[in-house]
Amino acid sequence: MPDFVQKDSIVRRIWGDGDIVLLVFAGSAAEFALNRAVDWLFFTGKIPNDPIGRLFSTARYAQQIVFADELVAVQAFKRINAAHGTVERRRGQSIPDWAHRDVLYMLIDYSERAHELLHRALTRDEQNELYDVFRRVGRGLDILELPITYDEWRRDRERHMRRDLVRSEGTDALYDRYRDHLDGWRYRLLLLVQSVLTPDHVRGLLNLGSAEWLRPVLRCYPFLVRVGFRSLVQQLLMPKQYLRAARGLDYFAPG
Repeated sequence: MPDFVQKDSIVRRIWGDGDIVLLVFAGSAAEFALNRAVDWLFFTGKIPNDPIGRLFSTARYAQQIVFADELVAVQAFKRINAAHGTVERRRGQSIPDWAHRDVLYMLIDYSERAHELLHRALTRDEQNELYDVFRRVGRGLDILELPITYDEWRRDRERHMRRDLVRSEGTDALYDRYRDHLDGWRYRLLLLVQSVLTPDHVRGLLNLGSAEWLRPVLRCYPFLVRVGFRSLVQQLLMPKQYLRAARGLDYFAPG
């Protein structure tokens, strides 16, 4: 059975590096809070009740697809679709198609942004490859009307952000939950990372301000990894109860 994603793919390099994965979800946490469908998160209660824990469980699920063969990936898509269907039946409503696309678009965009923040910008071929993989994920999840090419997706991504993101009571409530689950200085660090990771439109809606000074600091992190300080940095930055889960996001040894 062929792999769902080729072993030498940039997508595997991104989603096999726990540090990049954490950045992907740091950015997504900002945009989740602004989405017009944020009320679905509060209906299930899982993300608001344990936003950090759900981050890790969602990340592991995504990794299982990226590192699976075609058959296992298809089975994973069926489980996700079934879970969505269960929630929809409980609420008596359907999750909007555009909301599914928004989530997929976030994962694509923040995969690229996180890789650039820690390492380098993706090449043109890598951008196309990244989009192709996630477009196949989208088809597996029955997400309709996905653009054909990376360039078309980029334009549609901008349209979705302008149309689907708004600051609301749900935004503030979800950020309150982030604050409750992180120490004061870790919460402030999350905001700083989000300020350099998110698109201008997201940053403006959240009033995150500018923290461009953080970019060169983050670019030093791979050097700390190479000289053996990664474990120490993780202990400093990650709440103790989530440290093992954070280390479990690695599918290979970064370096």
